[in-house]
Amino acid sequence: MKNLLFFLFLVPSILFAQKTTILRGVIKNQQNEPIAKVSIKYDENGTVSDENGRYSIRIPVDKEITVVFSHVSYRIFSKKFLAKNRNAIRFSPILILKTEELDEIVIKDNTKNAQGLKTIDVNKALKIVGPNSGVENVLMTLPGVNNNNELSTQYNVRGGNFDENLVYINGIQVYRPFLIRSGQQEGLSFINTNMVQNINFSAGGFQARYGDRLSSVLDITYRKPSETRTTLEASLLGASVTFEGSFLNNKLSTITGVRYRDNSLFVNSKQIDVNFRPQFTDVQSYLAYEFSDKFILKFLGNFSLNKYNYQPISRRTRFGTVANPLELIVFYSGQEEDKFLTLFGALSSDYKINEYFTLTTTLSRYNTQEEEYFDIAAQYNLGEVDSNIGSQNFGDVEFSQGIGSQLNHARNDLDALITNAEVRGIIKKENKQWEFGIKYQKENIKDRIREWEIIDSVGFSIRPPHHSVNDQPYTPFEGPIVPFQNIRKDNEVDINRISGFAQFNQRTFINEHEVWYNLGVRFHNWSVTGNNTSGKNQTIISPRAQFAIKPDWQKDILFRISGGWYYQPPSYRELRDFNGDLNVEVKAQQSIHIVGGLDYSFNLWNRPFKLTSEVYYKDLNDINSYTIDNVRIRYRADNVTQAYAYGLDLRLNGEFVPGSESWISFGYLKTDENINNRGFIARPTDQRIKFGILFQDYVPNLPNLKAYLNLVFNTGLPGGSPAYADPYQFQQRLRDYRRADLGISYVFVDVNKQYKTGWLSQFREFTAGIELFNMFDIQNAITNTWVRDVYSKTQFGIPNFMTGRVLNFKVNMSF
Repeated sequence: MKNLLFFLFLVPSILFAQKTTILRGVIKNQQNEPIAKVSIKYDENGTVSDENGRYSIRIPVDKEITVVFSHVSYRIFSKKFLAKNRNAIRFSPILILKTEELDEIVIKDNTKNAQGLKTIDVNKALKIVGPNSGVENVLMTLPGVNNNNELSTQYNVRGGNFDENLVYINGIQVYRPFLIRSGQQEGLSFINTNMVQNINFSAGGFQARYGDRLSSVLDITYRKPSETRTTLEASLLGASVTFEGSFLNNKLSTITGVRYRDNSLFVNSKQIDVNFRPQFTDVQSYLAYEFSDKFILKFLGNFSLNKYNYQPISRRTRFGTVANPLELIVFYSGQEEDKFLTLFGALSSDYKINEYFTLTTTLSRYNTQEEEYFDIAAQYNLGEVDSNIGSQNFGDVEFSQGIGSQLNHARNDLDALITNAEVRGIIKKENKQWEFGIKYQKENIKDRIREWEIIDSVGFSIRPPHHSVNDQPYTPFEGPIVPFQNIRKDNEVDINRISGFAQFNQRTFINEHEVWYNLGVRFHNWSVTGNNTSGKNQTIISPRAQFAIKPDWQKDILFRISGGWYYQPPSYRELRDFNGDLNVEVKAQQSIHIVGGLDYSFNLWNRPFKLTSEVYYKDLNDINSYTIDNVRIRYRADNVTQAYAYGLDLRLNGEFVPGSESWISFGYLKTDENINNRGFIARPTDQRIKFGILFQDYVPNLPNLKAYLNLVFNTGLPGGSPAYADPYQFQQRLRDYRRADLGISYVFVDVNKQYKTGWLSQFREFTAGIELFNMFDIQNAITNTWVRDVYSKTQFGIPNFMTGRVLNFKVNMSF
């Protein structure tokens, strides 16, 4: 009887099982973040998504059903399904956040705004057109962020230089190469945008939990995958592959990206004819293993190899005025061969002691091995161009003002090893949060410099700067022939650092007004030993504070103020002067920084808009002044400079086109420095006016055809002078930087446009398009080449123009 009952129960169960299949997937929001506790229901059946957004539910075969996805914070989404067979169906919906209104008060999280952090949409970083597409490309559309070199991913923020910016990936600080001197050598940014989940950026006044720099913080979080996906990207500039997935019952998640880039398309658009064979390769991987609800182990690794082979052939540049045009013709011989190898690994763990207290430990090591080898000889002719329209020789060089040559030689090697050990803690309880941390860092740098330059003008070797006065070539000079510049140094530096911080955050109310405040302090102790010479032990204390209030007004306005004492202890680059000599006694640069801001959210044309404005002032002391040549920064390695910076940043963003966010940025900056009490002059980063437009559009009758326009205008920077020159004698500015990039793409497949049959059914996403860089073919200059007229003793600054108009084809797909 028992066997009979078992048989009668089992058979219907088997028959029923044969008539169902599985519907599964991952539920995410528009920021590509998984959503937990989403209700999935049809008829009387239902389930909920787990903390990673995953769900699985059985649905009947050969029966049309409507599945409803609902969550308290998101709009209800429903979809009909008709399973033809027992093959599992994968469907991953994107839910749209809904705004709940209670008595006309909009409920939203203003924490990031109160902290002065700008949150950048990852999708914009992936889609916005630019020579270096990615996170930095979007940053350069923001007010206060500048870069006049489209081949570089470095950026200046509010009068600071490249070395004054902090970059974190998953809480781990990353570094830029040491010997890079031009944007076309850089290759790939450390940040792989295809692996990014969150982007937060602060242009100043940031909290104590961030490190010791004077200008900005870029805080990147790589995502923890919740589903298996492969993404491919290919263009005439390179290619990338990104694989992500979760394994071992979702305990192990991994995301790995491989990238290759070739800048030949850009370099070949410049005015120099070259043989250019770059190879920029990068592999990154982020893994996380969840041992339990309390303990997670994570690893971030990076391998980067940049090979730069550059052989210039000739150059022809015209400059001057319409009335007095000049032309420089240069013929080159020789080549440059550089190699930059970077290895980075970081192991970190998160341990949740209890529901309030989480402890994070991190061990990391960064190693860069850099080689810069070149021998390049150049013979030049500087001449006056016939500007007489009626002349038979119109446009030809009719008189040579300068004839000469120069030979540049370098055999530079650098090996840097940076090791870190850090412990951080976070205690959260209700609306209060305490954070603290301590970090030990050891830096070992070995630097071999062999670099010289010989300049010859009409058969006469030009002596070094600041030599004894003579009247060459009219009066012979008897003495040894020496290079115009000659550096031969072997430096070995060890830097030991201990730093830490503690801060307190709270969100509260004063009457009906919402208030946030943050109080924090950092300390940093370091000692330097260079070439067997030890510097004194130095310590700095850096207090910082933030306060924000959102009044209980009908208008959505948030006010904030932040500031403090910010310091930048010297890195190896700041310890080395123009001649390669070390100064182990260089002190930390100091900035007393104050920022006031206002965020105003409103509706225009029944669409959301937001106006963000900030004013700032920096009082800079013990500054280590520098010169910039392309992207190469060379310091004085002293602290005899005082400086200041102040300005205004404005940004209006919103849906100028329904459903597509765009923005307009404006920045005003003034920054001067006083070197050794000689008087104030403009700093090398004094970019007075910045104006940018980031615009997205689509064809109304063909919404899958999209356009992206990126416009930038920057006033000219002071500089372009020889690196050895006195900056007080060279204060002329480079020409204004103007650039427009256009991207047009067609979306064949995305989350809202799926195919069940045909070749497009193989893709989750598929987009193809074209990119037109520098669409108006504007000649922008980043530096000058200095040519001497031996007769008048005049030096001519010939602009080194950047890239011209370039057309690129691009394809993106994911499976």
